Amino acid sequence: MTIPLVVGVDGSEASLEAVDWAAAEAARHGVPLRLLHATAGEQETSHVISAASARARGSAPAVRLSSEVSHEDAASALVGKGRNAFALVLGSRGLGDLAGMLLGSVSLAVAARADCPVVVVRGSMEHRAAHFGNVVVGIEDGEGSGTAVDFALREADVRGCRLVAVHAWSAPSGACTTPQAPSWFLEAHRRPPAQVLDDALRHPAERHGDAAVSRRLIEKPARQALLEAASTADLLVVGARRRFGHPGLQLGLINHALLHHAPCPVAVVPQM
Repeated sequence: MTIPLVVGVDGSEASLEAVDWAAAEAARHGVPLRLLHATAGEQETSHVISAASARARGSAPAVRLSSEVSHEDAASALVGKGRNAFALVLGSRGLGDLAGMLLGSVSLAVAARADCPVVVVRGSMEHRAAHFGNVVVGIEDGEGSGTAVDFALREADVRGCRLVAVHAWSAPSGACTTPQAPSWFLEAHRRPPAQVLDDALRHPAERHGDAAVSRRLIEKPARQALLEAASTADLLVVGARRRFGHPGLQLGLINHALLHHAPCPVAVVPQM
């Protein structure tokens, strides 16, 4: 049986926007969509599920739809379902979040703990509705980007759009460098930026040969480079390393900033 795409619903407008995005995503991949509403105690929940179900059917009537009510706290319920989910999809803010918060506490907690990709749906309608034809993936030096690149290439492939692979790098102050980098630069950095990008894309691209890939080497801080690339993206994909000896993921300052400020939906993909 195909594992479902799970979307958290709480009755907020942000969660209904997440339902729209998740319904379209389930249709693209041909997977079932499961609505999950977590509520404390015996609160009436039928109206929340009914509104979300109607929204999903309106967005993607052919998608197999089911729903579930959990009496766990929302983050724990979603993380639990994520152990057997295609992905978890969440709105950027929920009903219980304080005014002025940039990202809901549940969304942040789930992104930091889930075992599957987590998509936080944010940004304007044109970004959420896939008007730009670009999926952006951030590439870092090391092994944290491999699963994220696979996920991003699969998304670009199923959408029939371009993958934009971004690797941001910074030279030592006052240095004169190129993306290929001279030998003295490599003494302080394991690989030249161009090689980091090529190595990260080599094997995933072989598995998704039809996807058009654009490589961008940008000499500036990663946060700034990725936010700028996301301005014309339908989806921004980043990887997250496992924290050895601790549950959850190492989101890091860059991923936190992207989850709070990106102008488009953000997918956080755990390293496998």
